[in-house]
This record gives sequence, C-alpha cells and structure tokens, in this order.
Amino acid sequence: MRRKHLIVLACFIVTLCAGVLLISQPAQAMKFFRPPSMLPPEQYGNLLIDLTSTKNKVLPVIFSHWTHRRQYTCEVCHTELEINMMLNSTEMTHVNQKKGLYCGACHDGMTAFSHQADCEKCHNQDPSSFQEKYITYVNRNPFPPTEYGNQIDWVESLQRRLIAPLRFLKEPLSAMTLDRTIEREVGTSVITSAVFPHQAHLEWMGCEMCHPDVFMVKKNGTENLNMAEILKGGFCGKCHLSVAFHLNNCNRCHPGIGSH
Repeated sequence: MRRKHLIVLACFIVTLCAGVLLISQPAQAMKFFRPPSMLPPEQYGNLLIDLTSTKNKVLPVIFSHWTHRRQYTCEVCHTELEINMMLNSTEMTHVNQKKGLYCGACHDGMTAFSHQADCEKCHNQDPSSFQEKYITYVNRNPFPPTEYGNQIDWVESLQRRLIAPLRFLKEPLSAMTLDRTIEREVGTSVITSAVFPHQAHLEWMGCEMCHPDVFMVKKNGTENLNMAEILKGGFCGKCHLSVAFHLNNCNRCHPGIGSH
C-alpha cells in the first residue's frame, strides 16, 4: 500500500513539474529574447515614406498596410509594381505616379482616390490620424480577432474567404502551391522548434519575395538565422515586426511555447 502511495505521489510531482515548466517556458524564453513593444493596432503596419518628400518640402507619406491587405496580396505591390520591401529604397516621385507607376497604378481617381486631387490623404505624418478610420474599418468588416498586430487575423480571414485579395493587377500570376512545413530546432529545451508553413505564405506572396535574398533555397544554407537577427529586422523579422503577425505571438511559430 505504501509503495502504491509513493507511486501516486511521484506521478503527481512529475505532472506538477511538467505543468510549471510549460507555464514558465515563455518567461524563460523572454530572458533570452525580448521582442519590441507592440504599437496600437491602428498604427501597426503603418510606414513613413520619406525618400524624396522632405527634400521637396512636402509632408512625408503615411502608408497603411491594413487598409490595403483586404484588396491586395503582398506580391501586387512588391512584385508586380516593383516596390522594394526595404523602406525608403524605392524612388516614388509625383512624376512616375502620374505615369501609372507604383501607387499611381491604383490611385488614378477610378480604382482608388486620385494621388493628384487628395494629397492630404497620403501626405500626413500623423500616425494617430488613422485611429477613427481603423475603428470604422474593423466595425464594418467581420474580421476574426487576435490580440497581436492590427488585432485582425488575416490568415484566418483568407482561409474563411472573408476577404479575396487580388494577386495581380495586369500581369496574371499563377499561384504557387507547396504544402510543405519546415521544422527547425532551436537548440534549447526552453523554446520549442520553429515551424514554417510554406502554403500559408504562398497565399500572400511568391517564392521570389523570400528566395534567395532573404533565405537560401538550400536547406540549412542560410547563415545566422537566429532570433537575435530576426529581432533586428532580418529574415522573418522583415515582415513579422511591422506587417504580418507580431513576434510577440510566439506560439504561431513555436507551437506549445505559449504567448506573451
């Protein structure tokens, strides 16, 4: 009888320890890496474009990703319209906009408001000006919520067909399919392995947006792929610090670790 009690007690202790370890995983992980604080949802994904504006004595442009994601996938702007992913590295002037390049491809007064008649809608350097528009936007659209980023789960919205963003404007692009998930060990028991689902990303972009400039195609061929570099804006951090779901949502990439 005593042996039976000892076995039960031992099982209880093991279960308790496992629970404590599971609960404390995020806290332990945070000792190694501390993601930056999240912006208010209406400001997450907003970029201040100012390569030429200030030089020409014009207010910089505030570009909001969340106002565009419902209509277009990432590859429309970053592949077809050839807008670099690196902020302020594409010279988008008023002259080339009038030719239908970059933002001018849509903001022609027919597809979207004209870039010539409504200057203040874009040339506005106050990020907080989007708050009222954001509230109206989320109230009018039945987006599934999340506590991170814009507080809109864009992946689920797409899966549930609540949105149908265009993949191209003029040049048809055939959608790639690759139902392959990569699992990458991180070298510590504190943090669970990272998973990368190709198909979830291909719903929004083409292979060329990651390969070979951001990641090598060859397995394990990308050097210095670690959380420290990601938090500096490298690799996954190119999108998951400013546009895609925020890195604070640890469980999306490291299933089982919890979130912060």
